[in-house]
Amino acid sequence: MSIELLVALITGAIIAFAALSTALLRRGRNELPPTLESDLETDEEIHHPEQLGTGDEPPPGAEFEPIDGPTIDTVERPDEPRGRLVRLRARLARSNSTLGQGLLAILGRATLDDAAWAEIEETLLAADVGVAPTMELVERLRTRLRVEGAADPARAKEVLREELLALVGPDLDRRLRSTGDEGVPGVVLVVGVNGTGKTTTVGRLGRVLVAENKRVVLAAADTFRAAAADQLQTWGERVGADVVRGPEGGDPASVGFEGVQRGIAEGADVVLVDTAGRLHTKSGLMDELGKVKRVIEKQARVTEVLLVIDATTGQNGLTQARVFGEVVDVTGIVLTKLDGTAKGGIVVAVQRELGVPVKFVGLGEGPDDLAPFEAEGFVDALLS
Repeated sequence: MSIELLVALITGAIIAFAALSTALLRRGRNELPPTLESDLETDEEIHHPEQLGTGDEPPPGAEFEPIDGPTIDTVERPDEPRGRLVRLRARLARSNSTLGQGLLAILGRATLDDAAWAEIEETLLAADVGVAPTMELVERLRTRLRVEGAADPARAKEVLREELLALVGPDLDRRLRSTGDEGVPGVVLVVGVNGTGKTTTVGRLGRVLVAENKRVVLAAADTFRAAAADQLQTWGERVGADVVRGPEGGDPASVGFEGVQRGIAEGADVVLVDTAGRLHTKSGLMDELGKVKRVIEKQARVTEVLLVIDATTGQNGLTQARVFGEVVDVTGIVLTKLDGTAKGGIVVAVQRELGVPVKFVGLGEGPDDLAPFEAEGFVDALLS
């Protein structure tokens, strides 16, 4: 055999072996072992990627969450308004006991002389009831107890309760006017000076309305304080209310306008408009507040203007009430921080000053610590 023939045979063998090896390798990649194929054909044995762990068996009933899936936020269900009243009434009784208990201690004396009546006047004035209401209450008490007798402490307490209740005004309409005209939502404008708790009040009020199964839109028209819009955004997310906000330093009237526009488009029941705090002595800012109201009313009637007053400010709160009432026609009062003062008489004084009722009171720092005001509950809490 020649050398050339031998080389040709060896070369052909090498080429054939290489082709066979390549074919076997490709077949191995494309075909799975029979046992694994049969396992995959059973639906019950399929494992999703998010269920694969370290090899440990999960405990019975264990639930798996997708690793990259969306996070579902739980929307809070606020307390019902009636439930709030029970809790807040107890707090009010503790915080304002100085007024009620002070009056009862004096009226329970064996003799009510001029000095005793002077103490009653001082107690009422210290509680911010106001001069005119104080004089009226003292005169009525003196007359009734002189006629009916003051020897029985239980009877004296009953007379005091009746007169205080008459002073607070049990017949005033304290309902929130949140129902708009046909086809448009009601609009509640919330106003007040700096630091009274307007934004918190708007958020809490939104919770009250959501608890009444109403669809709410919050408008962050306090564009001068970025934190206010962020705060309102958080309040809205917690109860599932839409929030409309504008750029920092933007026109608050346009935010209010857009909020109402959103409310109309989405079929909302009520739009709550938070406004920037403004000193009642600054005429330019007060004029701007009037503009916010006028712009909003190009689309829907403002059904309620709530003035938020810090109960601890006393007579200064009355001055604020007077000026705001002249600019935007206040229809209701929200008294905040009533738990931090024994001056519960501010309820009487501010109602007399504006001629409008206190509709809500805020006690405590909790999200549901705002409740509709009840005259009887308030007076009973003072005297408990």
